Amino acid sequence: MNIASPEPTPAEDGADATEGASASASRRLAAECLRDLQHGGRTLATAESLTCGLIASTLASVPGASAVLRGGLAAYATDIKTDLLGIDPTVVATYGVISVACAEAMALRARHLFGADWAVATTGVAGPDPQDGHPPGEAYVAAAGPLGVRSRALALTGSREQIRLATAEAALLLLRELI
Repeated sequence: MNIASPEPTPAEDGADATEGASASASRRLAAECLRDLQHGGRTLATAESLTCGLIASTLASVPGASAVLRGGLAAYATDIKTDLLGIDPTVVATYGVISVACAEAMALRARHLFGADWAVATTGVAGPDPQDGHPPGEAYVAAAGPLGVRSRALALTGSREQIRLATAEAALLLLRELI
């Protein structure tokens, strides 16, 4: 089955127009990533904290995603990151869960856990309140592939949902650049 371009969908009732536009952009970006991965016979997994499954859901909304998407883990709580995902507790103790080191470790572990060629990961603070001394909008995305892992630090503004959407889009953009 070939990856199809997603059909445009109207914004959810009560959703901000910007959020709807961002979600549509993310679906198009997801379709591009899936199409490129499928053409190369490669697979993808996700490990998500801040976005809590938003990337996996966006990918799965694209017809034909099952040809590429192996699975995802919404690792919202710290013990899930260490116990299920397998992040070394030393990484968490040294750098914290809101760090580039944690995002990179999450991407690497998701790639291994799901047996995928590529994996993306997110961690950070969506807000509205700070967490562990980190302000809302501080986020990290990472993508791991055959040649290693790359990451990006983000300083976002907006509502909780806007931060989550922007983080998911940033993770897909990073993946797109690398594949």
